[in-house]
Amino acid sequence: MFSAVDLAGLLDGASPEPLFRQIRDRIAGAVLDGRLAPGSRLPSARSLAAQLSIARGTVDAAYQLLAGEGYIVSRGAAGTLVDPALDRQLLKPTRAARAEAPAGSPVVELARTVPLFRMGVPALDVFPHKVWSRLVARRARALRSTDQAYQPPEGSEELRLQIARYLAVARGISCEPSQILITNGYQGALGLVMLALMKPGDAAWLEHPGYRFGHDALRRAGMRLVGVPVDADGFDIVGAASKARPARIAFVTPTHQYPLTITMSLQRRMELLKWAEAEQGWIVEDDYDSEFRYQGRPLPALKSLDRRDRVLYVGAFSKVLSPGLRVGYMVLPAALVGRFTGIAQALQPPPAHLIQLAIAELMEQGYLARHIRRMRQLYAERRAALADALSAHVPALSIDLKPGGMHLLARLPRGTDDVKLVERLKEAGMLPSPLSICGVERLYAPGLLIGFTNVEAKKASNTARRLAEAIKTA
Repeated sequence: MFSAVDLAGLLDGASPEPLFRQIRDRIAGAVLDGRLAPGSRLPSARSLAAQLSIARGTVDAAYQLLAGEGYIVSRGAAGTLVDPALDRQLLKPTRAARAEAPAGSPVVELARTVPLFRMGVPALDVFPHKVWSRLVARRARALRSTDQAYQPPEGSEELRLQIARYLAVARGISCEPSQILITNGYQGALGLVMLALMKPGDAAWLEHPGYRFGHDALRRAGMRLVGVPVDADGFDIVGAASKARPARIAFVTPTHQYPLTITMSLQRRMELLKWAEAEQGWIVEDDYDSEFRYQGRPLPALKSLDRRDRVLYVGAFSKVLSPGLRVGYMVLPAALVGRFTGIAQALQPPPAHLIQLAIAELMEQGYLARHIRRMRQLYAERRAALADALSAHVPALSIDLKPGGMHLLARLPRGTDDVKLVERLKEAGMLPSPLSICGVERLYAPGLLIGFTNVEAKKASNTARRLAEAIKTA
C-alpha cells in the first residue's frame, strides 16, 4: 500500500504550492510512472492525514482532485484504489522511451529551496499554511454540484466582491464587482489586453527599463515596443509624446516602478491621464507590489485618479500570498467589460474555482490584511539588514535604496557584463536578475536586482559575504 512514507520526504511546507496540490501531484506522478499500479490501495484520508500530521481536509481535497481526474476510485469498504481500469502499458514508460530522451532536454523538477535573491517571490517561511490549508479543506468539503461545473468567465462573484472592497480601502479605487475580471496572474491579464486592445504591428509605450517578461510577451505577439525613459519622477509621458512613435496604449508601474522602484509623481500621473483622454488611449497599470512601502502609507493607485475610465488596473495575489496560486485580477473600464469577458470565456478562463473561494474567505475573515501587515514589517527588517550587509561586505555594489518594493537595486561599474555575472552566481546557488536586459530597444545600465524577501535578517551578513566571495570568484 502507498503510505505516508512515500510522501513525507517529498512534501515541502515552505513551498508556495498548497499541500493538497503537492499530495495530488505526488500520487498522480506515482501512478503515471508505474510506482502505483492500477488496483493499488491508498490509505484512507483520515489515516494519511494522521501519518503526515496535517488536516484531514487537506487529504480530502487532494483525493477529490485525483478522483475527478480519473486516477483513483472509492470502493466503499474496500477503500480507495488506483482505478483498476487504467491501462498498465500506457502508464509505465518503457526503458527504451526513457533512454530516447536527449541529453539536455528540459526536465521539470520541484525546487527544494528558492535560490538566494530570486526576484518576485514573497517570504515563503511566513506563508499562512495552517490557515490556508484549513480554508481550502473547508471550501472543498462545502463544494456544491454547481461549484464543480463550468464557472463564469469573469471569475467568482464572491472573490470579485472582496477585491472591490479591498481596493476601495487599500488603493483608493472605487469600482463595482462587475468591473473586475479574475485572471491567471499578470501574464493572463497581459494576454487579454493584447487580444482585446491590440493587433500585430501596434506600437506600445513601455518603461525603459521595465518588466522584461512583459516585453518578451509583446514581442512574441508582433507588437512594436517603444521605450520611454524613466527619470526621478517616473514615466516621462511628455517626452514620449514629443519624440517617440505614436501609440495608443502605455504600460506603467506607477507605485513602484519596475525595476527602479521609483514612484511616479502626481504631475506625471496627471499628464499621463491627460494624454489618454486626448488620444483615446489606454493605460495598463501594473500595481504589482504596492502593499510594500516602508516609509509612510502606500500611495493611492493611478486608477484612483482616473475620471475618464482610461486605466486598466492589474493586481495579483502573487506577491502578497504566492505566485504558485496564479490568481490575479483586472479592474476594467465599464465599456470594455463585455469585450474582455467574451475573450476570457473563449480563450482564458479564470483559475480554479476552489482556489478563488479560499482566497475570498481569506480576505473576508481578515487573514489577508493581517498577513500583509506582518509581511510589511518583516520586509522592512530584512531589507534594511541586507542593504547594510551588502554595503559593508560588497563594496563593488552601489545600493540604490528606495522607499518600497521587494528587491534591492545594486548598480555595477559601467562596462560590467551583468548577464555573465548572474550566470556565474547561479552556479553558487544565487539568482539575482541582471538589470541591463530590462531595457526596451537597447540594453540598460548594468546592475543586479536582488530579492531580499527570503533572506532572514540574522543571516544577512553571512549571505552578503557569500555574495562577495562569489563575485570575486566570477
